[in-house]
Amino acid sequence: MCLCDPYKFKIMNYTLLHKDKSTKARLGKLHTAHCDVDTPCFMPVGTQATIKALSTGEVEECGAQMIMANAYHLYLRPGAEIMELSKGLHNFMAWDKAIMTDSGGFQIFSLAVLRKVKEEGVEFKSHIDGSKHFMTPEKIIEFQNTLGSDIMMPLDECLHYPVSRNNVEESLKITLNWAKRSKKSQGHKDTRSHEGQLLFGIVQGSTYLDLRRRAVEDIVGLDFDGYAIGGVAVGEPAELIHEITEHTASLLPEKKIRYLMGVGTPPDMLDAISEGVDLFDCVVPTRNGRNGQAFTWNGELQLRNAAFKKDFKPIDNKCGCYTCSKHTRAYIRHLFNTDEILGLRLVSLHNIYFYVKLIEVSRHAISKNRFRDFVNEFKRNYRTKDQRPKPRD
Repeated sequence: MCLCDPYKFKIMNYTLLHKDKSTKARLGKLHTAHCDVDTPCFMPVGTQATIKALSTGEVEECGAQMIMANAYHLYLRPGAEIMELSKGLHNFMAWDKAIMTDSGGFQIFSLAVLRKVKEEGVEFKSHIDGSKHFMTPEKIIEFQNTLGSDIMMPLDECLHYPVSRNNVEESLKITLNWAKRSKKSQGHKDTRSHEGQLLFGIVQGSTYLDLRRRAVEDIVGLDFDGYAIGGVAVGEPAELIHEITEHTASLLPEKKIRYLMGVGTPPDMLDAISEGVDLFDCVVPTRNGRNGQAFTWNGELQLRNAAFKKDFKPIDNKCGCYTCSKHTRAYIRHLFNTDEILGLRLVSLHNIYFYVKLIEVSRHAISKNRFRDFVNEFKRNYRTKDQRPKPRD
């Protein structure tokens, strides 16, 4: 339900509705210009203004309330002029629910070449054509204004694991400076900007818990609309991801939305929800879906395997998606083995539906104060690909 005309409201942007009694899981509403979003919430990733292989109609039918797009990629292609002529990203991609746009800081530091980090911003060459660009915190906010996304992320420096403490401390100074400038830029929008856009702050600090605490204090002191836990799942082991998430989430304000960036296997999301995280995005359901991996209530399936050659069951008997209502594992395996594009579409569609449904069921469990029991039951039944018996040819 939209609150009013897009970009014309001034209200508290997050309402905490209920806290689970057995964990730190929270039930809430994120109020955006285009719609209210139930939290916890999973955001399918539409990096280049598309959820790969799926239409926006199909994504909406899966129950998705908000998607994630990437300002770095959209800045390079199609660029600010096209975005302005199309009157924003919602119109351009025909999506009328909420959109979050990542600044592209991670992509600049992982994809771009010959990058140079300066106090003013970051100089880099495009990974597409080698063209040179200089991105500042102000410029990326201005571009996201043009995109008209409901939630913007500021430019930050994302370091890969492992990294020295000295490098992290220097990086935090840069990220804090850029955060201050982004916040100031948001407060001085030009005539193309939208008053209802929210701006989140990003907490970095790598695996150093004391630096995470310092980063939280600095970023929260700037009073952003919500807070993101960044710099996780960048090479560190799973136990550190859990430790960093739990530690950082516990320090963030209770009355602000909490977003864990880029972490999204089903067990990881449920653990993070238990630790008080509200928002998630991850490319896993579509990236893995394009390679034949399906997620189910009983775990992961690699549908390319010979074990499914004569398997005429749906991907998941408990699933209500289009794929499971119409097609069998044997048919989908055939599609992958014959390089038919429908195969990757069907598995991607199923995976998005499963992810959205998993979080929907999680919200119900939180509302009944039984989230811990739900997570334990899910994990008992959920087997990863490494835990499954090897298929026979």
